[in-house]
Amino acid sequence: MGHDHSNSSTQVSGKKMAIAIVLNIFITISQIIGGLISGSVALLSDALHNFSDVISLILSYIANRLAKKKSTEQQTYGYKRAEILSAFINSITLIAIAIYLIVEAVERFINPQVIDFNIVIVFAGASVVINLISVIILHKDSRDNMNIKSAYLHLLTDVMTSLAVVLGGFMMKYFEIYRIDSILSVVIAIYLIFSSYKLTIESIKILMQFTPKNLDIQNICKDICGLDEVVNTHHVHLWQLNDKDVFFEAHIDLQNDIRITDFQNVLLKIEDILDSHHIHHFNIQPEYSRNDNKNIIVEH
Repeated sequence: MGHDHSNSSTQVSGKKMAIAIVLNIFITISQIIGGLISGSVALLSDALHNFSDVISLILSYIANRLAKKKSTEQQTYGYKRAEILSAFINSITLIAIAIYLIVEAVERFINPQVIDFNIVIVFAGASVVINLISVIILHKDSRDNMNIKSAYLHLLTDVMTSLAVVLGGFMMKYFEIYRIDSILSVVIAIYLIFSSYKLTIESIKILMQFTPKNLDIQNICKDICGLDEVVNTHHVHLWQLNDKDVFFEAHIDLQNDIRITDFQNVLLKIEDILDSHHIHHFNIQPEYSRNDNKNIIVEH
C-alpha cells in the first residue's frame, strides 16, 4: 500500500490578511449606513459585495491558520475541509440576500424615490480607494496562493462595481435619472448570484467527493496499465479534500506474484504517473490473481 503526503502549501502573511479584513469590514459597515441614509439600493448591493469579500478574506485567513495545526486521531485530515464547508454556507446565504435585493430594486424601479446622490458618490468612492489598497496589499501573495488569488480577484471586481455605483451617483446628480440606482443594484445582485452559484456548485462537488473536472480517470488508469508490471487498474476513487489536495485510490492487478520490496519499484513508477496528472496523495492496493470486480468504478 503506497502513500504520499507531501505538503507544499504557501504560508501567507497573516498581518496582510488581517489589514485587508479590517479595511473591508470598515467599508462594508460604512456602505450599509450610507445606503440606509441615502436610500440607495445600489450602495446596499455594493455593501453586500464587500461583505462577501470580508467572508472570503476571513475564510482564507482561518484556513491559513488551521493549516498549521497537526492532524490528530480524531481529525486525521485536520481542518482542511473547514474552508469548503464555510464557502458553501456563505454562497447559499449570498444568493438568498441577492434575490431579496433584486425584489427591493424592482419595487424601487416601479416606484422611484429621490436618492441622496452625494452620499452615494462619497461612500462608493471611498469603497474604490479602500478596495484598491486591499488589492495592492494582497497582490504579491496572490501569485503564489490559490485561496488568496481568489480573494484578490474578488476585491478587484469590487473596485469595478464600486466605480459603477459612483457613475450611477453622478448620473443621478447631473441627469436626475434615479432609476439607474435600481438598475445598477440588479446588475450587481445578478453578478453576486452568478459568482455565488459557481462557488456553491464547486463546493458541493468537493463535499460530495466528485472527480475533479480537470482530471480523466480513464486516461490515468490507461497510463498505469501501460506499465509492464500492471495488468489491470480497478476499484478507483478520485476525489478532492479541498481546493488543492487531490486523492487517488485504486486496486491494481500485478503481472507476477512479486515481493513487497519489488513492488516498491512499481509504486515509484505509479507515483511518477500520478505526479504528471498533478496528484500527490495516493493509496494503491496491489493484488495478484484475485477474483474480484475488475471494473474501474465499483458499486458499493
